[in-house]
Amino acid sequence: MQEMLHRAPQSRILRQDLFMHLSPWMYPLLFLTGLTAGFVDAIAGGGGLITVPMLFAVGLDSKVALGTNKLQSSCGTALALRHYARSGWIDWSELRVGLASSFVGALLGAAAVNQMDSGFLRGVVPILLLAIAAYTMLSPKLGAEASRRRMSPTAFGLLFGLGIGFYDGFFGPGTGSFWTIACVGVLGLDLMRATAATKAMNLMSNLASLVIFASAGKIDYGVGAVMAAGQMIGGRLGSGLAVRGGVRIIRPVFLTVVLAITARLLWQKYHG
Repeated sequence: MQEMLHRAPQSRILRQDLFMHLSPWMYPLLFLTGLTAGFVDAIAGGGGLITVPMLFAVGLDSKVALGTNKLQSSCGTALALRHYARSGWIDWSELRVGLASSFVGALLGAAAVNQMDSGFLRGVVPILLLAIAAYTMLSPKLGAEASRRRMSPTAFGLLFGLGIGFYDGFFGPGTGSFWTIACVGVLGLDLMRATAATKAMNLMSNLASLVIFASAGKIDYGVGAVMAAGQMIGGRLGSGLAVRGGVRIIRPVFLTVVLAITARLLWQKYHG
């Protein structure tokens, strides 16, 4: 999250009535942006790569852009999660502790944004994402079926929920990738169930961050509503495709998203 605050054009000041002053052609563009991001996000995460630049492009202040992004992405994630759950891909008993821990961790991370420097993460996260990409490419059967559980759901939920939740609230890029690989490698879920679980965890940390942004008045609800409509359609379509296609669909999209996030972070670090 903090890295986006530094990247945004700070000179742009939000008007409360900004939505009313957008050009008419921007409305369908915002909707399509939300739809595309929701579709990708429902399968493998990374929708922020699409939505955040658009929110900056319409002139939102950096913090308002991030708050609005959390609003619209939460809507898409919620609908995708609903479809995964109704299709039987989520065991809520495994995720209860993780859901609560993710919410708390994200609150702590969001609160720490202005107190800590994210410089260290800017260098480490791309390396971790490249490692995930390499591991995925070199393991063609990764997540094809459930494997041995290396940690109890309670311990997993506490450790990874607080850790990844904090990371999402504080910095953010690649959160879905970290959750997916943790669910596969540590909790022993197959890639389909790991993707579904990731949606649940992401929704909780998004809602926590949303609480922070909303309490600070850093959300443009007009822009967010248009994008949320697209997000919900995209989330439903993406989760439907993932449920039908399984690992065959999820794996290449997941790998593409991981590499795209890595490339973006490296570009910002060395050319930003």
